[in-house]
Amino acid sequence: MPDHRNWKPLEITPASVGAEPGAKGLAAYLDALPDLAGLLVGERALVFRDFGVDPDELDTVMDRLLPDRAAYVHGNSPRTKVGRNVYTSTEYPPEFVISMHNELSYAHRWPTRLLFFCHTAPETGGATPVVNGALWLASLDDEVREAFAGGVRYTQNLHGGRGLGKSWQETFETEDRDAVEEFLATTEADWKWLPGDALRVTQDRPATLRHPVTGEEVWFNQSDQWHPAALGEDAAALARVLPADELPQSVSFADGSPIPDAYVLQVRDRGLAAAVDVDWHRGDLLLIDNVLVAHGRRAFTGSRRVLVAMSS
Repeated sequence: MPDHRNWKPLEITPASVGAEPGAKGLAAYLDALPDLAGLLVGERALVFRDFGVDPDELDTVMDRLLPDRAAYVHGNSPRTKVGRNVYTSTEYPPEFVISMHNELSYAHRWPTRLLFFCHTAPETGGATPVVNGALWLASLDDEVREAFAGGVRYTQNLHGGRGLGKSWQETFETEDRDAVEEFLATTEADWKWLPGDALRVTQDRPATLRHPVTGEEVWFNQSDQWHPAALGEDAAALARVLPADELPQSVSFADGSPIPDAYVLQVRDRGLAAAVDVDWHRGDLLLIDNVLVAHGRRAFTGSRRVLVAMSS
């Protein structure tokens, strides 16, 4: 078994690869690279540091790093679309840490790659922590891994325009119910329209996944981000007054039994403890394999603006 304890992303700078700074220099380096996909799988994550890519030239780089840029459909994180399938990375308040997760791991389809771009670096903090999913899985107690072996069940309650959490219109980027149903019909999810133009979506998903190239098993679920015990006092207070199936989002084991608080707290805390921080400078980029590596966000001060795009 590989020793993952000293893993960190590969940092690529103009000096380390003999490239010119800027978007054109980075694009030229990528064009000459014989096997970007192989490099990414082998290294799990790549940091393009000190190229100083200007936001106006970002598409030049994205077109090479993300060959099939995908929309953030069925995503549960608050984001704003700012370009051609380019989004703000998250809009949670800056004082909160966002725990480790693989993008859309609760969904039937997830992106294979994520690309982050630093438009504005924070004054302090604000790193994007990344964790090797195999190391995260290995860090968990046997009891926890065995309990999750049967998978997890996610439930979303999406309002129709007014209510807690996200609306189905925001989530699926459409106002058309038929389009939502057409999308959900391909996802192996159960769904039901509720009074008040609300939508409930339930999905059973595995807790771990094997990478299609390396065959490595990695932790691959967002149970801690859907469980009130791991989301702070506001979420816990809401869970005390609303049944689990009425919360904006909730999670259980796939057989419907509750996940103990201690399990999701262990998952959250050990993922963050095993993570490596990628600090940001304006114009830097981070490309990750979304199965092999999970990501999060450290708390920060100042006007941090990190954009994200993904590839199917």
